[in-house]
Amino acid sequence: MARAEALAGVTLATLAHHLNTPIPAQLRHAKGWVGQILEAWLGADAASLAEPDFQQLGIELKSLPIGANGQPRESTYVCTVPLEDGIDMPWEQSWLRRKLAKVLWFPVEANPHLPVADRRLGRPLLWQPDSEEIALLQRDWEDLTDAICHGEIDQITAHWGSVLQIRPKAANSRVVVSVATADGTTLHANPRGFYLRPTFTQAILQRHFSR
Repeated sequence: MARAEALAGVTLATLAHHLNTPIPAQLRHAKGWVGQILEAWLGADAASLAEPDFQQLGIELKSLPIGANGQPRESTYVCTVPLEDGIDMPWEQSWLRRKLAKVLWFPVEANPHLPVADRRLGRPLLWQPDSEEIALLQRDWEDLTDAICHGEIDQITAHWGSVLQIRPKAANSRVVVSVATADGTTLHANPRGFYLRPTFTQAILQRHFSR
C-alpha cells in the first residue's frame, strides 16, 4: 500500500519511464496497458492464473478510468464467465467471488482529450465488499448463471443485473465456446465476461473518499 499510495498524482509517462515501457498513443486498443504497468510496479504475481493478482495477499488489482466529472467512464471487467467448465456451483466457490474478495482500486484520469502520457494516477483504495455489496453481487450472479445453466445465454443482455452484468468477451463474433447446461445439453456461444457497472464502482469511491 505504501508503494501504491506513492503513485497518487504520478503521470503514466513517469511510471512508464521507470519501467522502460513504451506508451501507447491511445488506450482504445490497449485497454489493459494501465493495469499491466501497475502490476509490474507493484509486483503482481498471478499472471494469467485464475487467482487474485497478488496471490499471497489475496488482492485483485483493478485500474478504474475516471472522467473529467470524477465518475467511472466504463464498466469494469472482472473475469471470464467459465462457460466450458460449467458454472453450476455455489456463489462462495465462484471465481468471481474470489476475485472480488479484496480489490485494490486504482483511479486513473481518462479524459479522451488528454494525452495518455499526461494522465495521472489517483489515490488507490483497498476495498473489501460489505454484506450489502456481497448480497447485491450474489443476487445478480445467481440470476445470470441460472439463466446460463438453463440454456438462456443468448437472451442475456448488458441490461441484466443491478450491479453486475455479462457482456461478450472475444476478439470477434467468430470465436465460440461450448456451454454446459444443467440438463446435459451443449450449446455454442461467444465467450462472455463479468463486468461491474459504473454506478457500483462510483458508489464504492463515494463511500470511501467522503469519509
